[in-house]
Amino acid sequence: MAETVLAEVMAELAALDDPKTRALNERHGDDHGVNLGKLRALAKRLKTQQELARRLWETGDTAARLLATLICRPKAFGRDELDVMLRSARTPKVHDWLVNYVVKKNPHAEELRQAWSTDPDPVVASAGWALTAERVAKKPEDLDLTGLLDTIEAEMRDAPDRLQWAMNQCLAQIGIEHAEHRTRAIDIGERLQVLKDYPTSPGCTSPFAPVWITEMVRRKEST
Repeated sequence: MAETVLAEVMAELAALDDPKTRALNERHGDDHGVNLGKLRALAKRLKTQQELARRLWETGDTAARLLATLICRPKAFGRDELDVMLRSARTPKVHDWLVNYVVKKNPHAEELRQAWSTDPDPVVASAGWALTAERVAKKPEDLDLTGLLDTIEAEMRDAPDRLQWAMNQCLAQIGIEHAEHRTRAIDIGERLQVLKDYPTSPGCTSPFAPVWITEMVRRKEST
């Protein structure tokens, strides 16, 4: 029965694959062609199915792994299991969804955050920094914000792209959420110039930390 269900879901994902969507996604390093709205609709129909989620992940297929992150039970994964999954995530979207939809809701999230943040693999380290940015915003107790700023100041400019992006997110969150560190966070962003020229769609906020911090603080103060 499990094999039949897996085969049926994989066939449905294959039917949803669109060449134009695939071409667009491949520009961002994601090798799938399934519209994410349709993928979410499929997940809603399937509901939570932990065993199916594990089987989908094991296929190695990007669309199947994205679906797996939506129908799994995040708290059901062990620490080592999540570590293996992250290291095999391959594509940016799978990596992001695994961190945001699964790891952040798992009881081992803090332990993994600490381990991943200093990992020699910059993609793994980026997951640690993404989890740190989450803590900065929602649960900053016991975090050394000054130490984080020191590390960002020393390492962000020359960090590989995905690690740099996560460090920049952490920098922005420190500036947005913690007024006592705001001036320094903005100053670091101004001096490093990371993502200053990043293309931003009309109506969206630039990821350049000084602009991002200033705009989000303005919005908070105007509500």
